[in-house]
Amino acid sequence: MAALTQEPALLPEPKSLYDLPYEALEAWLRERGEPAYRARQIFHGLYVRRAPSIEALTDLPKALRAALKEAFVLDRPTEVARDVAPDGTIKLLLALEDGEMIETVIMRHRYGPSVCVTTQVGCRIGCTFCASTLGGLKRNLRPGEIVAQVLAAQRLLDAEGVRLGRIVVMGIGEPFENYDATVAFLRIVTDPRGLGIGQRHITVSTSGIVPRIYDFAELGLQVRLALSLHAPTDELRTRLMPINKKYPLADVMTAAKAYVEKTRRRITFEYILLGGVNDRPEHARALAELVRPVFSLVNLIPYNPVPERPYVRAPEPDIRRFRAILEDAGIVVTRRREHGTTIAAACGQLRARHAVPLTVRLGAAGVPSER
Repeated sequence: MAALTQEPALLPEPKSLYDLPYEALEAWLRERGEPAYRARQIFHGLYVRRAPSIEALTDLPKALRAALKEAFVLDRPTEVARDVAPDGTIKLLLALEDGEMIETVIMRHRYGPSVCVTTQVGCRIGCTFCASTLGGLKRNLRPGEIVAQVLAAQRLLDAEGVRLGRIVVMGIGEPFENYDATVAFLRIVTDPRGLGIGQRHITVSTSGIVPRIYDFAELGLQVRLALSLHAPTDELRTRLMPINKKYPLADVMTAAKAYVEKTRRRITFEYILLGGVNDRPEHARALAELVRPVFSLVNLIPYNPVPERPYVRAPEPDIRRFRAILEDAGIVVTRRREHGTTIAAACGQLRARHAVPLTVRLGAAGVPSER
C-alpha cells in the first residue's frame, strides 16, 4: 500500500482521537514518554475492535486512558433518521456534537458495500441542481467527523458480518474546500494498522477547485479523482455551477490534464443529465471534444430530482443517445448505477427534509427526544 508522500498540516487543536493520523498519535504519545507500540494498540482498538469509548481501550494502562480522555473525545454522531431503500441503500442523517446535521449513505454493489461521506455541513459552491447547497455552508468538518461516518457505516455492516470496502467522498460539501481535513481523513482510513481501506478503492470528487487539483496531484496518492463537469461550455457550466466564474473550463481542463500527467491515473468526469438543459446531441459532441485530450472516462449520472430545484431527469432515450454519441467519438463512458431512488438519494435531500430546529428533535444529551 502506497504511503502518502506529503504530510498535510495538522489541523489546529485536534479535538477527537479520530482526528489523529497514526504519525500524529505517535508524536502525542512520544511527548508523554509512552512507548511507540501504544499507537498501534490505540489504532487497533479504535478501528479494528471499534471501541465505543476511550474507556473501552482496556489494553491501555488506566493512566494513559485518563490522559487520552482529558485531551480528546470520540466523535460518535447521533443517528437522527434512517431511510432504507429496497435495493439495500441506507441513508443516515447524523447529528454532530454541536447539533449540525450531515448525511452518510451506504450503497450495495456486487463487489461489496461502499459508503459516501460528507466533508462539510452544507456547501457554498452553489450548484443550481443540488440539494446540498440549500442553506449555504455552515462549517467544515474535522477529520474525525468524517472518519466517524465511516465507522458508523461499518458498525451497521458489522451486524451483517460484512466489511466496508470502498469510500466515495461525494457527500455534502466540496472536499477541496476542506482540503487539510480531507487529506488527514484519507491518511487515517487507509492506514493498514486501522481500517486499511485500499487507496484505489477511494474516490474523491471535486467541483473543480483548480489550485487543489494541483496540490492533490503532488501527494502521490492512488486515490481516484472525480471532477464534476456537468456542462461542456463555460456559458452553460456557469449557469449550472457558479464556481465556473472563478475556475473556468479552460483552467479546469488544464489542471485535469496536469493531474493525469503527474499521477498517471485516469480522471473521471462526472456529468449529470438534466432534461432539456445539458442532454442534447450538441452537448454530447462538445463534451467529447472537451475531454478527448485527457486520459479520462465520462460517468453519466441520471438526475435525482430535487423539489426545490427546477430541473427534471433526462428521458431514457436521450440518455442512451447521449452515451452513444460519446462512445462513437471514442470516449470511455460509464453510467452511474442508481442507488436509493425511492429514498430521495440526492445529496442533501434527507437533511433538507429534516431542516427544523434540532432542539425540537434532540434532547440536551444529544439523543432523540420523545416529542
